[in-house]
Amino acid sequence: MSSRVEAGISPEVAARAASEGRVATALHREDVRAYVATADGRAVGFAVAATSPFSSLTDNPCVTIDQLYVVPESRKHGVARQLMTAVTLYADSHGCDQIGCNVPAQHREANRFFARLGFSSQVVRRVTSVAALRRRLGQDEPRHHSIDALLHRRRTLRARATASADSRLAG
Repeated sequence: MSSRVEAGISPEVAARAASEGRVATALHREDVRAYVATADGRAVGFAVAATSPFSSLTDNPCVTIDQLYVVPESRKHGVARQLMTAVTLYADSHGCDQIGCNVPAQHREANRFFARLGFSSQVVRRVTSVAALRRRLGQDEPRHHSIDALLHRRRTLRARATASADSRLAG
């Protein structure tokens, strides 16, 4: 959960994901592997990786690192490199030629770590909600409803204007 919080997800969202069983569900999938690093009998880091096609347009398998986390006091001691070794063995065993990861742009140390291992930036992944995109595209409601609503408003305004003018003439 700490890794999600460090990645900018609120503690509440991370706790909800864990309590709702999403982590357990993901770990039971055949294409997902989790590795835990220990020191003196205590967990000091973990990696979660999954196999998937590199692109929806190709059949080339790829391993994607979903999570790589090392507790702050164990960083710079080779823990992440050992976890990456396990991920590399997993990729080899599944015939994957590529390993990818999603690293938040603002996490300078994580980006430096992956760059030192030879990872390069290939794409910028931008994310928005469906509702926000719909608003930006002017699709809050289907077009025919918005035209009907506009015509209704115009008719209402005309009726009010006519009623107001009639009441002034009568008065």
